[in-house]
Order: sequence, then structure tokens, then C-alpha cells
Amino acid sequence: MNETNHAFLLSDRPEGEPDRDDFDLIEREVPDPGPGEAVVRTLFLSVDPYMRGRMDAGESYADPWAVGEPLQGAVVGEVVAESGTGLEEGAVVAGPGEWAEYVAVSGHRLQPVDPDVAPISTSLGVLGMPGRTAYFGVREIAKPRAGDTVVVTGAAGAVGSAAGQIAALQGANVVGFAGSDRKVEVVEEEFGFDAGINYATTDDYAGAIDEVAPDGVDVYFDNVGGPITDAVFSRLALDARVAVCGQISQYNAEEAPTGPRKLGTLIEKRASVEGFLVSDFQPRFEEATRTISAWVESGVLQYRETVVEDIENAPDAFLGLFSGENVGKQLVRVGERER
Repeated sequence: MNETNHAFLLSDRPEGEPDRDDFDLIEREVPDPGPGEAVVRTLFLSVDPYMRGRMDAGESYADPWAVGEPLQGAVVGEVVAESGTGLEEGAVVAGPGEWAEYVAVSGHRLQPVDPDVAPISTSLGVLGMPGRTAYFGVREIAKPRAGDTVVVTGAAGAVGSAAGQIAALQGANVVGFAGSDRKVEVVEEEFGFDAGINYATTDDYAGAIDEVAPDGVDVYFDNVGGPITDAVFSRLALDARVAVCGQISQYNAEEAPTGPRKLGTLIEKRASVEGFLVSDFQPRFEEATRTISAWVESGVLQYRETVVEDIENAPDAFLGLFSGENVGKQLVRVGERER
């Protein structure tokens, strides 16, 4: 085991979009496991848009990160030491962690990962929180029916790409918004969406929706918020369902945005809007992982990962989420398996 442990602390609360100055890379000792804990050597670290809210002073999340304390994030890694957890050294596990090379985690919060089933990185992506978010958001909140038109924003991301494919498995026609021609191509050709819209080069979102969904939008899976959501609301069909998963377009806003401004449509169309957190469905996580695993194994659900190398580049991987650099799940490879 290494004697040093590189980790990132939150050095300041950002105003607007974060930058590298908001992250402080330090060296500290590798922790010893406390009672009921395991020390995990991080192999992959997840960075996610929700983390931006945790950097604020409690306005976006009730439990913000403290300045001067380690940044948190899901990890998959190898157990290198343990105390009363029943986990074997060398076992691959996934669970909550930190932006660090080594972290001590309570054993009951760690889930075993079988490297023979799928690449271990998928436990942070399609077989982890993003995949489960898409699974429950589509099947339990949005509930698309055969023949419905479903619009997904952030369609090239980890959640959006899975959500669109799961909706298609229910027999829906799926339209995805993505931020470049390259991403639109991936959305259509790899993820099998019926149509993609490049929001970066489209001036008239509502007109673009009319072209691909002339009868209106039956289901909207919202990862983004902002002007695209305004446009989709104006094109909702009768009895439309809206699942609000994320609002990445608003996370760096320094003032509270106005909108959405098309709420009158909800009355006219008898539409329903429901926000959700994947943690609401925690008792059913095993069901979701089992079902998604079968879809991935059979090839009916595709996934992508964007991997940045080395812990030192974790802030760049995180900041890239807000400039649309990733396709699929954004990960940081922190180490390689030793066993």
C-alpha cells in the first residue's frame, strides 16, 4: 500500500461556474479502518452535475460540502484493509467515497462488484446511480406508453442516454436534445433515438420539436431546464407527463432564473409534472440493476463512458460536465487493479 494519499478539498465556494481555484489537492496519510470500516483504494471516481449544488452554502442542498473538507463522490475500488466488515482484502466494491486515492468507508455502505459480470466502471454508470435514475424516472414517473413521443434533454449523458433507450423499450418514439452534431450522431446511431436535436445550433427549439413531434410531446424527461424546457412545455400533448430529473443549465446561475414560463400549458393539456430523487427508490435498487444488466448483456441498451486519467485531473473532469465535453458517464480513473 502507498504511504501517501492524494485528495481534493473544497478550497472555496464558487460564484457562478467553478474553476480550478475552487479545488485544493493535498497529500495525507492513508487512513486506517475504524470498527466496521474498510479502506478502499479508489480505481474509478464518479463526478456528477449534482455536485455543483453541494459546493454552495446550503441553498441547493441541505448538506453542503464544508470549505476545507474533502469533496465527496461515489467510487469503485479494491479493499486494502478492513475491521469487522467481513469483506476480503482485494474484493472490488462500490459505494460512497471521496475525491481521494484511499478512503475509509463503513462496510454496510459498500456493495460487492463482480468484475466478471461487466467492467467495474459500470457500477458508477449504467449499472449504478445514473442507470437507476433513468430506470425509475422512466418506468415509475414518466410511464411512457407504446406510440408516445418522449423528449429527453441531456440525451448524450449517462442518465439521458439510458432514459431514452428505456423509453424506446416501452414502445415509445424518442427525441433527444444534445449539444453537438457529434453527440446527435451518437444519440441516433448508437443509442437508437428516433431523432436528435442539436440545441447549440438551433435557434427555435419549439419549431425543432414541431418537426420531429408534430402531434406534441407525451413525455418529457428533463435533465436540463431553462429555455429548452420552456419550449417543450409549449408543445406538450394532452395528458403529458413530465419527469424532472435535473436542471444542469441552472446549476451555475448566480441569480435565481425566471421560469419555466409556459405553465398555462399544463392546465390546458392536463399535464402532470413530478420531480424525483433516485434515493426514493433505494429498496428497489437490486431490481433495477438486475434488469439493466440483462438489457446491457443482450445488447438492447448501449452505454458510453468518458474517462479522464489520474486523480490530479478530477476537477477538469467535473468542470467538463458543464461545457458538454463528456458522452455518457464521466469518470476519473484513479488506479489500476492489483489483484
